[in-house]
Amino acid sequence: MSDRGFVIWFTGLSGAGKSTIAEKLEPVLRERGCKVEQLDGDVVRTHLSKGLGFSKEDRDTNIRRIGFVAHLLSRNGVAVICSAISPYREIRDENRAMIGDFVEVYVKCPIDVLSERDVKGLYKKAIAGEIKNFTGVSDPYEEPLNPEVVVETDKETVDDSAAKIIAKLEALGYLTPAREGAAAS
Repeated sequence: MSDRGFVIWFTGLSGAGKSTIAEKLEPVLRERGCKVEQLDGDVVRTHLSKGLGFSKEDRDTNIRRIGFVAHLLSRNGVAVICSAISPYREIRDENRAMIGDFVEVYVKCPIDVLSERDVKGLYKKAIAGEIKNFTGVSDPYEEPLNPEVVVETDKETVDDSAAKIIAKLEALGYLTPAREGAAAS
């Protein structure tokens, strides 16, 4: 176990699986001796960023706030899991520069699969023009250029994705590799 904090930054379209994988990852990190906090984009919007809309400026402010809190936690030895669409590359890169110990995880999933998964019907409404500024449909989403990890939730299970992230955290020195025979996830 290390007292070194770090940030796992999940980015991807709405419904891609960011929060689901984060929920799977948290107990694994705790079992490995990490102090863990999750910063979920929807929860942060309700509390820290209440009142912000979905303009580019408001989205940037929201992601900067998440990044600042993650920075404070990680510099105090916490493993921080951030799950937010964070559509703009520039703001993710700003957070990476501020935080330093930053592991970007691109949760990739095609729009047609997301639309099928979408129980609220938001993608169908956005595609029909009923919802404005919907990321990935009527508002841009800039894919990461060099994420540390890419998980493809239309092709992998949640366990596979979590295992891939744990392996990368071990390779980067944020986690001590699990003992032979011990469960990795």
